[in-house]
Amino acid sequence: MDRRLTPATDRVAHERLRGLIDRPAFTAGHLARLAVPLADLLTAPDGRRDRQLLFGAEVTVIETRGAHSFIEAAPDGYCGWVQSAALSAERPAITHRVSAPATHLYPAPDMKQPEIASLSLGARLAVTAISGRFASLATGGHVPLQHISDAPATDPVAVAESLLGTPYLWGGNSRSGIDCSGLVQAALTACGKACPGDSDLQRAAFPATPTIRRGDLLFWPGHVALAASETLMIHATAFAMAVIWEPIPDAIARIEAAGEGPFLGAHRP
Repeated sequence: MDRRLTPATDRVAHERLRGLIDRPAFTAGHLARLAVPLADLLTAPDGRRDRQLLFGAEVTVIETRGAHSFIEAAPDGYCGWVQSAALSAERPAITHRVSAPATHLYPAPDMKQPEIASLSLGARLAVTAISGRFASLATGGHVPLQHISDAPATDPVAVAESLLGTPYLWGGNSRSGIDCSGLVQAALTACGKACPGDSDLQRAAFPATPTIRRGDLLFWPGHVALAASETLMIHATAFAMAVIWEPIPDAIARIEAAGEGPFLGAHRP
């Protein structure tokens, strides 16, 4: 079983794995929600970052060990450890998402107030009221109406374009830092399309296509980009340490010349 998609520690597994995996204990887990702007999803309580979770992410807690909890994230099923203090049992109904690259959370509906926190594209919000040009959240604080939406986006390439210049960060999923698969997941999720978190999982999830058109995913070993046209793509790349545009033929030649593998083709979400 893929560690990233298996809701089980060495001690406890999710109930649905009973009979499929050998563990001392099984549990149905309990639901929780990420209550901080951004949290690393770790390979172990003291491990490296695999991915990140954004404010409002839904999770199932499988085991709590010390200051960390092992969780299965929704909707992509990615599993790992997060700080337990980052989770809340309070789960008010989600009504909106952050649709801008990033926004600020304010203590009052007033842009001159000192901000409480920054929220990234894709953060999930429970709006309870509108006050002037601000939305009030059930979890506390206020966000500008210009930065949120109650409907999905329609063009993943345009969503990715809004993150141009975002610094590259391995395992990153936010405006503060993002990697290639994080950018693709953010773009597709914003458009209401379920998408796995890592490039190999994304390649397996979507069918191959012999042609390239806007919105297709382009793959190399360990890398993914989003086609803007037959000849242009956008991606988060360590080559530039940022989200950039790049001509597709140039990227194919550059990546192969660097010994990072051949172009593996296009897949269509």
